[in-house]
Amino acid sequence: MTRVAVLGTGKMGGAIARRLNQGGFDVLVWDRTRSKAEALGVGRVADSPADAARGADVVISMVTGPQAVRDVYFGENGVFRASASKTIVDMSTTGPGIAHELQSGADLNGARLIEAPVIGSTPAVNSGSLFILAGVALPADLDAARPVLEQLGEVHYVGDLGSAAALKLIANSYLGIVSTGAAELIAAGASHGLDPEQVLTVLARIWPGLKLREAGFVKHLHEPTMFAIRDLLKDLDLALAFYRSAAPSAVPLTSLTREMVAGVASTAPDLDISAIVKAYASDTAGAQQHKEVA
Repeated sequence: MTRVAVLGTGKMGGAIARRLNQGGFDVLVWDRTRSKAEALGVGRVADSPADAARGADVVISMVTGPQAVRDVYFGENGVFRASASKTIVDMSTTGPGIAHELQSGADLNGARLIEAPVIGSTPAVNSGSLFILAGVALPADLDAARPVLEQLGEVHYVGDLGSAAALKLIANSYLGIVSTGAAELIAAGASHGLDPEQVLTVLARIWPGLKLREAGFVKHLHEPTMFAIRDLLKDLDLALAFYRSAAPSAVPLTSLTREMVAGVASTAPDLDISAIVKAYASDTAGAQQHKEVA
């Protein structure tokens, strides 16, 4: 039986651990907040990333941000202290630079590295329908992890290390742009007497994913959180740094979206990204008040 260590048991990491456990894999878990890992009730709770890696064949990390990834792998009790011959899968959203840092560590420690950021949130994990972007130095390195990843969703090989991380930043930039655009147009429609639910239905014909957040965009119910707006802000910052790096790209829509998201994240960081409607709350409230008076 393949033993899988899951490092990071937040919403996504916890869902991944549960899904793998249900699929018959022997799961170990670790989180820097031990009580969070213990609350999952899935597998043995490791004392450190190194402890988890030592007892596993495949190591999956799903943590927030570049520094968290560095800590998990390069820290005093990090994965690279016990990673010889292991297959390492980093599913975090961090940008291409981190993939290359991890590759250096993996090479020094005789480990195989796969970058595998995902498209989809916890409902997709639970149903095994994630869209998994895989980048590897050698395509054959993907073989050892494929049965594990296919329990979580569809695996799409996209190229060398760094390519999957870059593509994930593009995907999340688009998510931010279309979410902000939907919020703006729902508010614009409401200000002219259109039913927000009807506006959302029309917009969802163009972007079907909008329907998943109908309660947030129409009823302003932004919990439970599938993807926190603070995490979208983090990803937009990573994306802008990437776009402006070696070959600067003109990305005015991404830049403006980042400012809109930052404004909402400053007051409601833990709410779902549907909370971007708060940027247009005064327009919607004014339209509703006008409707009631009429």
